[in-house]
Amino acid sequence: MKILGQLGELLLASIPTIIFLLIVWIAYRMLVHKRMEQLLAERHSLTEGAIQQAHAEIASAEARTAEYEQRIREARAQIYKAQETRRQQIMARRSAALLEARKQAGETIKSARAALEQDKSGAQAMLQQQADSLANEIIDSILSPVAAVGGR
Repeated sequence: MKILGQLGELLLASIPTIIFLLIVWIAYRMLVHKRMEQLLAERHSLTEGAIQQAHAEIASAEARTAEYEQRIREARAQIYKAQETRRQQIMARRSAALLEARKQAGETIKSARAALEQDKSGAQAMLQQQADSLANEIIDSILSPVAAVGGR
């Protein structure tokens, strides 16, 4: 019982300390805790806002990057198309030049063949004439001594 009496006295003596701690706790809650919660909430919202803004900027950058890449693809396609058109034009010019060269070569060959045929005909006529002339000379040389012998 003595212990219970001492415990009661101790509790009675600690009442002012308990009241003082309650006052400090209430003052902390009202003065510091509320302000700290507001400050933390504000920091949290600022942080969340910054994160959301960063996400928005990242999305915007990705959209710009995609647009840039699309423009690059379109520019490359235009370049390839222009190169293909130029290549086809060059091939058409080359083909036309080749056709013209073949045509000129054919005409040159045709005129050369005609000139060769003329030369051949002229040479054959000349040979025929020379052959006739030689044949007449041979006949004259054979017949002249026979006529001279027979005419005596």
